[in-house]
Amino acid sequence: NIRGLYVNVESLDLEYYKKTIMEKAPFWVNITDIFKGTVRYRDVVDQLEEQLDGERLPRSRENIIDDNFRAIERIKDRDFQEQVIPINATIKEAIDIFYVVNSAGVNLTDAELALAQITGYWPEARELFKKKLLELAANGFVLKLDFIVYVLLGVLYNIGSKMERLHNIENLESIKIAWEKLNTDILDYVFNILKSQAYIDHTKEVNSVYAFIPIIVYAYQKGKNSLSQIEIKKVIKWFYYSQIRQRYISQLPQKLDKDLKIIVNEDNPFDKLLNIIALERKLEIEKEEFIGVDVRHALWSLMKFYFKSKDAKCLSTGISIRKNMGKKYDLEWDHIFPYSVLKAHGYDWNNRRKFALAQEITNRAILTQVANRTKSAKLAEGYLEGVLVKFPNALELQSIPVDKELWKIENYDLFLEQRRKMLANELNAFLNGITETDTGEVDLDILEMINQGETHHVEFKTTLRYDVRQQKVNKKLEEVILKTIAAFSNGQGGNLIMGVKDDMEVIGLENDYNTLKDSTHDGFELHLRNLVNTAYGVEFASNNLMVSFPVVDETEICLVEVKPSLKPVYTQATDKNGQRHEKFYVRSGNSSPEMPLSEIASYIQSRFNSD
Repeated sequence: NIRGLYVNVESLDLEYYKKTIMEKAPFWVNITDIFKGTVRYRDVVDQLEEQLDGERLPRSRENIIDDNFRAIERIKDRDFQEQVIPINATIKEAIDIFYVVNSAGVNLTDAELALAQITGYWPEARELFKKKLLELAANGFVLKLDFIVYVLLGVLYNIGSKMERLHNIENLESIKIAWEKLNTDILDYVFNILKSQAYIDHTKEVNSVYAFIPIIVYAYQKGKNSLSQIEIKKVIKWFYYSQIRQRYISQLPQKLDKDLKIIVNEDNPFDKLLNIIALERKLEIEKEEFIGVDVRHALWSLMKFYFKSKDAKCLSTGISIRKNMGKKYDLEWDHIFPYSVLKAHGYDWNNRRKFALAQEITNRAILTQVANRTKSAKLAEGYLEGVLVKFPNALELQSIPVDKELWKIENYDLFLEQRRKMLANELNAFLNGITETDTGEVDLDILEMINQGETHHVEFKTTLRYDVRQQKVNKKLEEVILKTIAAFSNGQGGNLIMGVKDDMEVIGLENDYNTLKDSTHDGFELHLRNLVNTAYGVEFASNNLMVSFPVVDETEICLVEVKPSLKPVYTQATDKNGQRHEKFYVRSGNSSPEMPLSEIASYIQSRFNSD
């Protein structure tokens, strides 16, 4: 309702008329008067100057009022689309109009549009879906309507893309049948398995809920209560790895297409799905993966699942950390070494690396809410001593070192290093011990890797040495390639893909090939290895690099798989003056920055310290 709606022409705040604040405030103007032109910006300025006894309004304030008047007046020039829905329109026609309007505004997702179509030919669908979601939420599995749409697409068509397959009214009977089976049997069956055997008490412990979909489709194909214990164990093992290796963080529809095809066509689908994850990134957890990561990381959830599997106890109450009765016994996570104490010892925002170490998941323990509220900022030394006395095995059950020397604040970095080793070893043993899986060969899907875009473990480079803009060889580009290889080596390894632009366009290696005496991929690899040999040594090039030339859309590109190095890798870089300096690069997100000199020693101590 625009009647009585006023705008503050200095701040652009909107309020309905309030006599107490607007009566003697010229900058509050009826917005309709501005549209009609009965009030102009000079009128407001004159009234304000009159209140100042004729003193001139500052030019900056006057300009703001003028600019805001002009912005408000321009609203009249905007086109607002209007679409009339006839009284006698069918629901299908109304939905078609909805699509037209949606295309001109903020687009809804494919799943939301599919749900609108489903509701068009099955009006009760939305309420039925919402009712089931409320039931699941009451048991900790909080999901959205689009999740249900993905599930329906998965069980009916075994895909995760092409939501338009659900638009047609011909789906009505098959969707009703599928929903009846999902609602009464399959969803409850799957989530009970995950709660009881994968130790998932709430979806907030899960990195991506879409990893549930292959499991649901598998159970739907097999039927309720038809999974053997070995099949359940394989499902759980795959689920854990899908979380920590972030299977569904990007390219969700395409990955579901691939994974659901395997679910319905393979005898042991979760063995193969696990091998696909292993191709993207090795399954074994390295202790370095814990460095600087906080509770948002999927490794934290895996830690909780593992602790629950051991029936770990709250450090202060001795109560099991499985879901307990009463809100005050909800699980929380607290610093073992209190942040206030660490902050006083330099682990604050002023030192980015140290702040990350203070928040690291290896400095976290799981407590009940009532325990966390009473723990306060006790020194780790005294707090852990008390835990050891009251609940002798509680520290062991949460993989906390019992060496009391490590509990001292001056040994904090050593405590983190020891707990990283413990967690890496124990989590790997936990995952491997769930069940054995077939490690058969699967094809490397390089296109899928490209479609994910650049990540912590994937970097694209257009060329090795050919400068596209200058249209000639540029030696500086070769230095960038070496820097990227070093950054991957100094971290957890990764994949360098050459012949692909930053926007994921595959252009190939023809430009590079034409700069070489041997204009084939053999000549390209020889030149690349010679560069690496010179920069880092023959041993490094032989042991740490695997070079291949996959073909994508009939175009040859180069994939360099870089292993984590056993010792620090330094790079000779040339500055703008032509001077060469030794630099240390690390991988951070999807870039390879130089590490500040002040942080190198500490990083090397953490990353390359021998076991």
